[in-house]
Amino acid sequence: MSVPSPDILWIVTTQWRAQACGYAGDPNARTPHLDALAAESVNYTQAVTPHPFGPFARAAILTGAASPENGVRDYFDPLPPGARTVAHELGERGYATAFFGKWHLAERDQGAAPVGETHAKMVVSPEVRGGFAFWEGFESGFLLNDPWLHGTVLPEPVRQRGYQSDVLGEHAAAYLAQRSGPWFCVVSLEAPHPPYAAPAAGVARRQSSEITLAANVPQGGEVEKKAREELVGYYAHIEATDRAIGRLFAAVGRETVVVFTSVHGDMHGAHGLFRKGWPHEESVRVPLLVRVPGEMARREETAVSLVDLPAMTIALAEGRGLIASKAGFARISMPSVVALPHQCDRVWRGVRMPARKLVLNDEGTPWLFFDLENDPGELTNLAGVPACAAEMACLIELMKAAAP
Repeated sequence: MSVPSPDILWIVTTQWRAQACGYAGDPNARTPHLDALAAESVNYTQAVTPHPFGPFARAAILTGAASPENGVRDYFDPLPPGARTVAHELGERGYATAFFGKWHLAERDQGAAPVGETHAKMVVSPEVRGGFAFWEGFESGFLLNDPWLHGTVLPEPVRQRGYQSDVLGEHAAAYLAQRSGPWFCVVSLEAPHPPYAAPAAGVARRQSSEITLAANVPQGGEVEKKAREELVGYYAHIEATDRAIGRLFAAVGRETVVVFTSVHGDMHGAHGLFRKGWPHEESVRVPLLVRVPGEMARREETAVSLVDLPAMTIALAEGRGLIASKAGFARISMPSVVALPHQCDRVWRGVRMPARKLVLNDEGTPWLFFDLENDPGELTNLAGVPACAAEMACLIELMKAAAP
């Protein structure tokens, strides 16, 4: 007897770092719905984004190919119209495919402000919507409240009143209630991306002094002040979005495969840095929970990258269960420099294992080498330590052998 194809839901957030969840031990994070999901999911504790910046990561997550091989090398590069995505794959397997929310892969106006209505209201044409049969969302714009939506049944953008995470969850739930299955749905949320000062569905902000900072955030100066000011808003949006996610969980039911992740994290003052693009843990390590009905909940400590997510999803759709990378490492990189404030200042590539991380400059010289097993906060860069040269050389050869 064949096993029915499961309904599959991806919830993809933005800037939600792996550490910022209650189930991960963050004392600042109020995430009861995600904590409950983690208790019944496979928790990939070592998951990383292949590229800690939005368009690069989104292209990789949808296509299963890293940037720039997927056609996205620069921040403003659109996903090529002919790019094959997980939506094409599942559509050919009999799935109804749907996408709701932030796209960030269309051809944008480079002269427009990244935050605001210009990108929020631009129309993403059907031929560049990644093969999704139903599409309702927006290009970008970072409007965490009152988003503009357009798509399959909305030819022109229409403003929707409410908190963005709530609006998208409600629209997705209403659409899925009409499906008879099997279906594959991506709900793509901008929260908890800045602007951190934006209202968060009535969630009260705590005092900045109440925020617990990690040991790798410099104390007593402007970095600490800025980090605390940002984090009160960041955690308010995390709490508000957790509530919205909880309502969506309830709507889709317990027999649905649920994936929760984020395209990248945020430094929030760690090592004196802010935003993303950096190869540090706060930027590259992301939450990845996969709830599969009948699969035992557990912590999975092996290396995994979000570039593997399409293959994992296809395996689940075909009834082959959860498959995991056997490589033992995950490749991470930034293929170009994004000319926005606070972002990483160089092109780099690296390899991350649960116990080690090596990052090379564009010309191939070591930039960072960390013993994550004994130094999870990455306080000591071992790249210049002679005793580590042999191990770094082995990892460089591993990266060369695994290159596309």
